[in-house]
Amino acid sequence: MTLAVLPHSDVLESAIASIEERLAALGSALRDRDERAVEAHAHELHRALASAVQRFSQAARLPGGVAPQLRQRLMAASGQVAAQRESLARATAALDRAIDVLMPSPMPAAAYASHGGLARAPRPEHLGA
Repeated sequence: MTLAVLPHSDVLESAIASIEERLAALGSALRDRDERAVEAHAHELHRALASAVQRFSQAARLPGGVAPQLRQRLMAASGQVAAQRESLARATAALDRAIDVLMPSPMPAAAYASHGGLARAPRPEHLGA
């Protein structure tokens, strides 16, 4: 079954091309560390993915279904989305660890000291002892 035989292939091709373009733009924005562009491209990618899912669902119900080449491209795009998501999760975790090192959380109020009694948070010098 070739792409020319399926009348809905052009619509699906367009949907996949849109996803691929937005993935590339998001990847560039991530490399450039451009927060605004990342947010904008992520939103556009989400819309493109939702549109593609709807179009592919409709095409799957038509006679002839979805061409294998288009299915493979959609799966490849899905893999790229997963890879970018994983990359962002790792970057977020690294950032969280760096923030924890630079700005440790204050000692909880009801913690036990090494001698077994309740530890008290240090009092500021200007308040006196």
